[in-house]
Amino acid sequence: MIFPPLPPELQCAAACSGIVVPRNAASVNEVERLLDEAGLTNAAVRDDHEDAVSFSLAADAARKLMPGHDTLGLAASLAAQGVANEDILRREILLCLLHSPIPFVFHCPDGLDSAIRVRERIVAAASRTALSFDTEAAERPWDDWRYDEETGFTLLPGRPLIDALRNTTQPAIGGRRYAFSCYRASEYVILLALAEELAERNPGLLAVLQRQWERRAIMSRAFHDIFLDEHGSNEVPLPPRFYTPGDRVWFRNPDEASSDVSGYEGSWVFYLGSGLFSNFWQPEHPYTFDDKCLEVYHWRHGLCHDTAGEGCIDEDEVARRVARSNADAAEREEILTRMARLRDLSGIYADGGCIDRTREHPRCVCPATSTTA
Repeated sequence: MIFPPLPPELQCAAACSGIVVPRNAASVNEVERLLDEAGLTNAAVRDDHEDAVSFSLAADAARKLMPGHDTLGLAASLAAQGVANEDILRREILLCLLHSPIPFVFHCPDGLDSAIRVRERIVAAASRTALSFDTEAAERPWDDWRYDEETGFTLLPGRPLIDALRNTTQPAIGGRRYAFSCYRASEYVILLALAEELAERNPGLLAVLQRQWERRAIMSRAFHDIFLDEHGSNEVPLPPRFYTPGDRVWFRNPDEASSDVSGYEGSWVFYLGSGLFSNFWQPEHPYTFDDKCLEVYHWRHGLCHDTAGEGCIDEDEVARRVARSNADAAEREEILTRMARLRDLSGIYADGGCIDRTREHPRCVCPATSTTA
């Protein structure tokens, strides 16, 4: 199965920001249709280049809605303008794509709409996901899955992938919580969103996914390389408070000692929009940006050792420390100022904070830009 890398970048992409599409009528008309549908035609600026057309957010709208590329208050700004609750998420996604300092390039006419829909599905799935945190154990409903050390958790014959993923991650459907690490949980959320989109837009590729998971699970680095694109880089990082709903986000633990504890190297979450990040363990209490920074900071104060001498984190102590920091305005501000810095590079524990330099999002699943093998 192949979700190929994007075709070679359009020549203008390196100098562009926002949304970039080939300079053909179908692609341009589709972007303009989506902008009009969202009531954003007057907020977007179109620039025509030799081989492409770019759409970016007008400067006055950017200053008003996302000053300093800070997207965390965008939904509140839209609500204050009278945008209906049911319309906010899609508009928030589209505005963030328009204002991205690193361009989003869509090579087929359906690419932008599909990307927005996948992000909406990720937000929905992440909001419903409720699991038990465990980096050692791994559980699945045995009516859907079987396990083998070589192939991982694979589907039982005849069990639909979408149903199995929902049964596994959503207790409202499956009836109980299963043990997961946050990284593996994030893969299941992404896979579910992709499968749901493929069911409507590219059923042939969904059938390939189904057969793949009946044979072997795709996990970890292979999952990232096959299904995801990374936006930003160490050299050209995204702004620290720039998040698009549906982004997979890593908050790095900048404390070397506590980061040696399995599962506490950092925290994988999804940006849900409205200034909130997913919480797989207590989905009814999603994190704010500040919440997450404080929690990750205080992992160092929860570091302890079990009877075998292995490092572990006392979550109750972490919660007490977070509460104490929230009650002390000066301490809280000092911690947040430190943690809101971009993280150090891999292997370095110096002056960096917990904020990653990149965000991750699924590749395009439109038939024109995905293939099977």
